[in-house]
Amino acid sequence: QVQPAESGGGLVQAGGSLRLSCAASGRTFSGYAMGWFRQAPGKERELITAVSWNGGSTYYADSVKGRFTISRDNAKNTVYLQMNSLKPEDTAVYYCVAGRNQYGSFWPVRAADFASWGQGTQVTVSS
Repeated sequence: QVQPAESGGGLVQAGGSLRLSCAASGRTFSGYAMGWFRQAPGKERELITAVSWNGGSTYYADSVKGRFTISRDNAKNTVYLQMNSLKPEDTAVYYCVAGRNQYGSFWPVRAADFASWGQGTQVTVSS
């Protein structure tokens, strides 16, 4: 029902910033929580942040807390990830993922509650 498509990745130096965008197709985007995962080389996919369907609640993993900000614009069917103070360990493919349940409860936030994946966008942070 919700099909995300990520953009905005690229190559930046440590300490720099990027903003990722996720344009979602589907007529029920506003009813789903949205999240960002990332997968670094040799590591499993990690849920790093999520935002509730109405934008009222957010979740951040400890690895990005204080540096990354998730937001959404339901009128534009778009979710954003502002990434500041980037570190080499942030290098990964970043995925935008929609929640499984329309108007579902947000807490607790679990990776298993997200299901519709985009194709990913590469973020590379050089030292």
